[in-house]
Amino acid sequence: MKLEGKKVFFLGDSITEGVGASCSENCYVSVMERKYGIKAFNYGVSGTRLAIQSQPTVEAPAYDETFCERAKRMEGEPDIIVVFGGTNDFGHGDAPFGDLLDDAPYTFCGACRDLFTYLQKRYPLARIIVCTPAHRADELNPRGDGLIKRYNVGTLKAYADAIRKIAEDHSLPVCDLYRNLGINVLIPEHREALMPDGLHPNDAGHERLADCIASFIQSL
Repeated sequence: MKLEGKKVFFLGDSITEGVGASCSENCYVSVMERKYGIKAFNYGVSGTRLAIQSQPTVEAPAYDETFCERAKRMEGEPDIIVVFGGTNDFGHGDAPFGDLLDDAPYTFCGACRDLFTYLQKRYPLARIIVCTPAHRADELNPRGDGLIKRYNVGTLKAYADAIRKIAEDHSLPVCDLYRNLGINVLIPEHREALMPDGLHPNDAGHERLADCIASFIQSL
């Protein structure tokens, strides 16, 4: 698929918002706009999750607005929608993981299905690209960040696998960043060069992310 001139919505969390980059121009969304000639619309909000939070985040209520709730405020008709989330559901979301056939946003699996269904109904002509979370520090801890989660729900890989399977059920192409981004936070030199805090890419990491997503879309 040709990218140049395409109108692209990016629905995501802090990485999409640009956290980790030295400036907004070095966020992967802006890099894709500059390098690949797209018209980008950034709907990234730090801390946000796909599933509904059981216990409200009092200090930051905006974090509790789910991807699907925010998607309903996107304006216009895009050619492409990139959905990139799930790492915060793993890290600090308190919703149960759920079952792969769930379809309500009170579990992680249900929230994925609910979001994908909404986007396909609302934007039937858009190409919807689903990204799995990239590797991160502490991804093997079944309690995520270990601060909020009330459930032992498995590793980050379980979340990535669920996104991949539910997207497949919806016939949505998956840009598998978990498998293919190529950032290994377990190697100190690699982490320092591309993702110093173990979660948010730096400028070099954002550029790699931009190229990975762009190359995937161009392959369709």
